[in-house]
Amino acid sequence: MLFDLRPKQRREDIFDREREFDELEKSVGTYPLTLLLGIRRVGKSSILRAYLNENPGMLIDCRELYAESGHITKEDLIHELQSKGTILQRLLSKFKISLDLKFLGLEPKEASLREIFRELNEIGEKTGKFIIAFDEAQYLRFYGSRGGKELLALFAHAYDSLPNLRIILTGSEVGLLHDFLGIGDYESPLYGRIAGEVYVEPFTPDVSKEFLKAGFREAGVEASGDIVNRAVETLDGIPGWLVLFGVEYLRSGDFEEAIARTLETARGLILGELKELERRAPRYVEILRGIALGYNRWSLLRDYLNVKGMRTPEPRLYELLKNLMKMGWITKKNETYQLTDPLIKAALTD
Repeated sequence: MLFDLRPKQRREDIFDREREFDELEKSVGTYPLTLLLGIRRVGKSSILRAYLNENPGMLIDCRELYAESGHITKEDLIHELQSKGTILQRLLSKFKISLDLKFLGLEPKEASLREIFRELNEIGEKTGKFIIAFDEAQYLRFYGSRGGKELLALFAHAYDSLPNLRIILTGSEVGLLHDFLGIGDYESPLYGRIAGEVYVEPFTPDVSKEFLKAGFREAGVEASGDIVNRAVETLDGIPGWLVLFGVEYLRSGDFEEAIARTLETARGLILGELKELERRAPRYVEILRGIALGYNRWSLLRDYLNVKGMRTPEPRLYELLKNLMKMGWITKKNETYQLTDPLIKAALTD
């Protein structure tokens, strides 16, 4: 169902992403490591879940692991892997594979991630490949006491020595994920290894309109072209917001009420994310607010922060803007900074 607020589980419930599925399949067939990248709510998790529904593998939600304690330990990750035991047993049964997965019966403190990866590689030897996918993988930089370096060393081992294991990492904070992996950094355990990259872009205006029309047809509801056009003008091409509007319109049948409830829900979600961002550095949110208000060039932002009593040295402002781009909050075009999601402006200026 197109208008389902939960991440999709089946390819047929995902609209107009055949290119992404084809690129993902090609990348997984070519590279031991694949990055599935795109901004928040663009549909990465749905594509990944649907792909895993068709291929042997398991999914780890890194943000959920991080949210429990503000860091990720080896025991946390092993416990999460063990929680997928039913999936693994079902998979072994489906392929009529007889394997003793020892890690499922061990206490997390006694288990070894390297041994677990080897056991998963054994499954892949029988099925053609086995995928371990990490959703929102930039949170893995909070793994262990060395900024995730131990995990990167494990990924490097899998890359070099476990030919039947494939790793997929998704990330909405694209720059931070690249920095974490350090494929171009000679100090990183993954240095020199090539990763496949699949980018999931927002819908174009035309595809956004076709998506809404298809969703309404699927629900047996007629929505005028004017309603569809106005929704896309407000929400742009981010599938998560378009789905939310579709659900609200099916509920009320009234455009104004549906768009108001969509914006209200979006504002709450974005403000929650902004609180997390503010914990990293209070100036981040004020910079986003400045861009939302039209102070979208470097000198204008500098003056805006000064007026707000947040005088910021030039090198620091450059660093903050660069980090916001890495985290996927803003883009830069022709010396002008832009918000990646138009509803960030609504959340910050209401």
